[in-house]
Amino acid sequence: MIEGKTIGDRTFNWANVLIMIILMILTLYPFWYALIGSLDTGNDYALGQVFLWPRQFTLANYKTVLVDPALLEALVVTITRTLIVTVVSVLYTAMFAYAFSRGYLRGKKWYAAAGFCSMYVGGGLVPLFMLLNWLHLYDNYLVYILPGLFSFWNVIIFTANFRSIPDSLIESAKMDGASEFRIFFQLILPLSKPVLAALSVFTAVGVWNDYTTTLFFTQSQGLQTLQYYILKLIQSVNAVDALQTQTGATSLITGKMHNVATATSAQTVQLAAMVVAAIPMIIMYPFAQKYFIKGVLIGSIKE
Repeated sequence: MIEGKTIGDRTFNWANVLIMIILMILTLYPFWYALIGSLDTGNDYALGQVFLWPRQFTLANYKTVLVDPALLEALVVTITRTLIVTVVSVLYTAMFAYAFSRGYLRGKKWYAAAGFCSMYVGGGLVPLFMLLNWLHLYDNYLVYILPGLFSFWNVIIFTANFRSIPDSLIESAKMDGASEFRIFFQLILPLSKPVLAALSVFTAVGVWNDYTTTLFFTQSQGLQTLQYYILKLIQSVNAVDALQTQTGATSLITGKMHNVATATSAQTVQLAAMVVAAIPMIIMYPFAQKYFIKGVLIGSIKE
């Protein structure tokens, strides 16, 4: 029940609720549309007007997707890459930020200048390609790992969090004989769970949704990621549609690709692949939600 002292307060509260409901619907409906489309038969979905629920329920699209060895291989590459980069990047960046937050760090101004320059100035795609190729990272699994292990944006957030921790705690630990590593792992990290969770979510989502690394820096079939696989699937569907439009007829090849007479079609299989790609991130978010808002606001309010 929405309460307010005046009519204006109640009106304002109801308006906020209405706006949030509209935003929630606009946010969730694209995923719902993909879900119901992936659960509908291909020939029925081709008729259109599938907006709220599937007219002819089927799991054939998911069976088609999950038995594809290329998709499963891309899923393994994406999962392992996301786990490795998220864990190592957050830990490595937190270690750097802890040192960067200490006032007695030598050369701190130079580190800050280099970090801020890297945030706003870049060499571009061609120099990056040349650098990764010179480092023998082109078409190498490590191209997914090494370039993503450090972010100065995350350093800034971590630094604000570490500075909010009272110096007296760190000084007390040093008086008890604790080393910097022990202070970091046994004192600083346990007190930084909110910001660790928030940046882990940001990093994992960014890595999971990345397809440009695969597009520009790999060529092996075994190194493609899930998002790149979906991109190729979408492009193949668009190519078939364009071919049908130009010829004005359905050839045997395009007919096989669309499977309009069966329970699946290129479009419904594409939607099923998109849902499969989104599910891991949807599952992960609730576990970090209790830390998420606090982690984002860390350091923004001075006590």
